[in-house]
Amino acid sequence: MRGRSGMSVSGTEAPAFRCGHVAVVGRPSVGKSTLVNALVGERISITSKKPQTTRHRIVGIATRADTQAIYVDTPGFQTRHHSVLNDRLNRIARDALADVDVVVVVLDATRLTAADRAVVRLLPPAATVVAAVNKIDLIADKAALLPRLAEIAGLFPFAAIVPVSAEQGTQLDHLEREIVARLPVSPALYPADDLTDRDERFLAAELVREKIFRLLGDEVPYATTVAVETFTVDGGLRRIGVVVYVAKASQRAILLGEGGARMKTIATRARQDMERLFGGKVFLEVFVRVQRGWAATDASLARFGY
Repeated sequence: MRGRSGMSVSGTEAPAFRCGHVAVVGRPSVGKSTLVNALVGERISITSKKPQTTRHRIVGIATRADTQAIYVDTPGFQTRHHSVLNDRLNRIARDALADVDVVVVVLDATRLTAADRAVVRLLPPAATVVAAVNKIDLIADKAALLPRLAEIAGLFPFAAIVPVSAEQGTQLDHLEREIVARLPVSPALYPADDLTDRDERFLAAELVREKIFRLLGDEVPYATTVAVETFTVDGGLRRIGVVVYVAKASQRAILLGEGGARMKTIATRARQDMERLFGGKVFLEVFVRVQRGWAATDASLARFGY
């Protein structure tokens, strides 16, 4: 209970509410989306072990008693392979660095690569940057972390360096404290029960795309994009029609599988995740169509929301 002066009834000053935007950046496959999901407490961003699973700017909102951190998950910076799509994804990641209060750069505790160093070089010199050194659960001898942390400290004047495991939840409370301590004093920008600024149509498409990345080999996932064509709510039932676009007829055959079995598995697993996330029954239909050159130009990418 608080008095009209903003003091608690015990006479101590109430803590100021802090709220701000936090860009989460790093090279592909370093665990950015897993970290955002863990900090938010819900699977807002899709994940897989393949690089460039995240293709969009996705906001995850973590509201606590006296803070609201608005995490901006970004595509991994692609520094080796250039294409129209990869250039667009890099642009999305760079744009996310503008007008945020804190940047979290995610690095892999098991190895520091040239791609990591390239990402650090892209950080604005005046930015407030916290390094989240992820995947410490994969290092048996924690003493081996010390030289890696010293190496990371020499890359940039980080505001803090925090070893974590997003997968296991290790030291995420420490990381969160370092982040929110650097957010400005500000009222919340979103209602307390909001978890993301994305709507259910977007999340449905992403869940289908996640299953494609998880269940197929190395080539086909990168040649696909997903669009929701119909989305209706009838009481507690959501009827969702999704189209998966591929660049070649041969990729369509791989995606469907023999007798459509592979696509049935993809659709079933996506539907189950949608029902958990949306809190209701889902009737999902998924179609596969060939759209040659869908990722070849900025104009075609824009059509699919990139």
